[in-house]
Amino acid sequence: MLVATGLHKSYWRKSNEVRVLQGVHLDVRSGEFLSVVGASGCGKSTLLHLLGTLDQPDRGEIRLDGRRIDDRPSRERDRMRNETFGFIFQFYHLLPELSTLENVLSPAMISHSVWSWFANRREIRRRAEALLDRFGLSHRLKHRPRELSGGEMQRTAIARALISKPRVLLADEPTGNLDAETGGEIIRILRDLNRTDGLTIVMVTHNLDLAITTDRVVRLVCGKVENAPFPIVNAKAG
Repeated sequence: MLVATGLHKSYWRKSNEVRVLQGVHLDVRSGEFLSVVGASGCGKSTLLHLLGTLDQPDRGEIRLDGRRIDDRPSRERDRMRNETFGFIFQFYHLLPELSTLENVLSPAMISHSVWSWFANRREIRRRAEALLDRFGLSHRLKHRPRELSGGEMQRTAIARALISKPRVLLADEPTGNLDAETGGEIIRILRDLNRTDGLTIVMVTHNLDLAITTDRVVRLVCGKVENAPFPIVNAKAG
């Protein structure tokens, strides 16, 4: 479904080149829950950003269903980030001036013209409310992010990522800012989305205990992907 081939990415810090990815190859299968693990600073987030077209590789290519996407015009990549890929991050990135419901609605508002929004707003709002209800937030629709707990903010961010019905969910350390119990709740939500909805998920994490409960684990070492050297538990098999 999603294939990365020979990805290279470097950044410049002052006059020094920092090589982050050095020929990454990765296949993401449709409907799987894939974890990417590795030491801090090894390029996990960079890889996720490239897969979701938030950034572009220096070399290499990314294909979705056989079609190259990393070299598409910026407007087309913007549309893919709105419709094809959903993103959740460690620090939520909710807009502080918007309510929980408004944050979830924001991607849909961006993707519609004024007239299209007015024609479809009731249906989209019902979908947003249904997502928030599914994640136990129906009593928080009007609350601002500052009034929510960390777990509630992350659940809101997941609902926001799903409002446009993406094909792939990209999760960058989704439990990294949460305690163990709340983080476990977020992982249970992601597993349910994968199992029940068939959503393809790529999760970056440093937590091996979480990673080994997903379908497949790969690790980044020296800017390249290697198979994980420990037994993998297939979450779908129980």
